[in-house]
Amino acid sequence: MCSRRWELSLALELLLLPHLFLATSMQDYSKYATSGSNVSLSISSLPRNYKSLTWFYTTDQKIVEWESGQLKYFNTKFKDRVRLDLQSGTLHIHNVQKEDSSTYLLMVLKDHGYEDEWKIPLVVLDPVPKPFIKVKKTQEVNKCYLTLSCVIKDQPVNYTWYAESLPKEFQSSVLEVTHTPQNYSSSYTCQVSNPVSRQNTTVNFTSPCVQAPSSGVAWTATWLVIMVTTVLGLLWI
Repeated sequence: MCSRRWELSLALELLLLPHLFLATSMQDYSKYATSGSNVSLSISSLPRNYKSLTWFYTTDQKIVEWESGQLKYFNTKFKDRVRLDLQSGTLHIHNVQKEDSSTYLLMVLKDHGYEDEWKIPLVVLDPVPKPFIKVKKTQEVNKCYLTLSCVIKDQPVNYTWYAESLPKEFQSSVLEVTHTPQNYSSSYTCQVSNPVSRQNTTVNFTSPCVQAPSSGVAWTATWLVIMVTTVLGLLWI
């Protein structure tokens, strides 16, 4: 009986053995950055008295390694864009690009032979451009049916509409509304956003089915009036 218990105990120790030498921690959220910015990847506290420290871009591509007092930056796309802080273990990356998005891996080998591992997801995104609002309208007696489309190209973004007539923020790229002389919003704002940036565009209405000119058009018209007045004044001199 004692022999069988000893065998079960030994089998359990062998099963748990790999977990004694490797501890893995995954950040519970992704880190977002704007393309062209500088990013610092770090952990809450670096273990003391470690033998080696290595940052990976992927599981088989090393970025930088410190071992036995020697610091080595590997010949990768990061070579001239990274700096390792040996005090905190923080990896500083300069001028990040969209292709730098990855789950970065930090591995630390301690003096007693145990190895700790941290995974830090990084997502690099371009800033969103200013959206364009396309207006399609169908007019009937005392009614105007509007389809407002918020247009942006080649980027995954979130869309949110704001207007006084909307009961709450409406999240969609297309907004359909009905205007009457008694009930209509004078403006609608579309906001596009991603985790690193946001942009707004507003369309205005002077009546249920008449769109107000944009500020650019209004400014151009005013500028033309001033120019014409000036030219006529010079001709009379």
